Amino acid sequence: MALLLENTLKFTKPVLLGGVLLATAMFAQSASNKPIKIGEINSYSTMPQFTQPYRQGWQLAVEEINLSGGLLGRKVEVIARDDAGKPEEALRHAIELTSREKVDVLAGGYLSNVGLALADHAQKNRRLYIASEPLTDAIVWDKGNRYTFRLRPSTYMQAAMLVEEAAKMPARRWATIAPNYEYGQSAVASFRELLKARRPDVEFVGEQWPALGKLEAGTALQAMMQSKPDAIFNVTFGADLAKLVREGNQRGIFPRVPVVSMLSGEPEYLDVLKDETPKGWIVTGYPWDQIDSQEHASFAANYYRRFKEYPKVGSVVGYSTMQAIFAGIKKANSLDNEKLVVTLRGLKFSTPFGPAEFRAIDQQSTMGAYVGKLDMRGNKGTMVNWRYADGKAYLPSDAYVKARRPADAMK
Repeated sequence: MALLLENTLKFTKPVLLGGVLLATAMFAQSASNKPIKIGEINSYSTMPQFTQPYRQGWQLAVEEINLSGGLLGRKVEVIARDDAGKPEEALRHAIELTSREKVDVLAGGYLSNVGLALADHAQKNRRLYIASEPLTDAIVWDKGNRYTFRLRPSTYMQAAMLVEEAAKMPARRWATIAPNYEYGQSAVASFRELLKARRPDVEFVGEQWPALGKLEAGTALQAMMQSKPDAIFNVTFGADLAKLVREGNQRGIFPRVPVVSMLSGEPEYLDVLKDETPKGWIVTGYPWDQIDSQEHASFAANYYRRFKEYPKVGSVVGYSTMQAIFAGIKKANSLDNEKLVVTLRGLKFSTPFGPAEFRAIDQQSTMGAYVGKLDMRGNKGTMVNWRYADGKAYLPSDAYVKARRPADAMK
């Protein structure tokens, strides 16, 4: 499939009709030529290992839709902004995009605290916001609102996927390590709650809460080992994950102490770990080179053809974010945000991982994740013994959601 390198839409000039007819024709032509604008905000400068593939993913989706004729007969344009990982920067951009650029939809967010700031803006300004990456449960539950939908499987969902494996382990004493902000706190809370429900005999004997990007791995590991854990639940990622793994390998902690780890099987992080990848960790991730479904094969081939590199999780998230937005606009046949909210509730859309939908009660997507173990292939880490965990199987009951989500968010 040929990928779009430049916009091929051609617009015709209005026919000279004279007087009022000319003005009317020109107005209609201008309206039809006006692009559909999507405002995209993300941590491009601070999290490039994820957000660069993410940008390429949404660029591919936009190029494909424009090549096919656009949406509602109009070109799609994405206006991207860098929030530098700061909620206040994200909010500043959101205000500018909605007030000056007049975007039709907002999307993006990487860090959970940034996503919550954008969700608050969406609620106050009644502007549809598709939270692509922020994983905190609060964004669809405790602080959920009518205008915010979330794409990726949440901390609760990924914790539930990992607990399914952790509950089978003989480990009874658990230590946790997670970045001390919304995402890490939410992930640990969900893991504790769900594992205790399956295994009442387990106890959590130690917690480490390093500031994001400032992990002192030796100190943290020493403190954890003093509590004599049978296993560790890890939520660190990026540079902090690399520090933790290197120090743990050098001290002989890994693979001696089993680890269950969120996100660590994603290519973004395995590419950094390389031959230091710890064998045997149970992880959520993305074994991109082993998935043979038709949806994924087509996406991966088109992505490689366009960017000359293999896809990462960010690539899938960026692509799927736009696919969800496009599906909603097509079905609603409108850009009216109130109509889009109603349309997106229960909306089915396609992703490289397979079909997904936004659950109506909390506006959480059923997009899943891959669960498996880390191993080495050549000089780099990979996932083995993996399975696809369909997100809809790891969502809590309606009663659970109703107890946490504000009532006005479900109207």
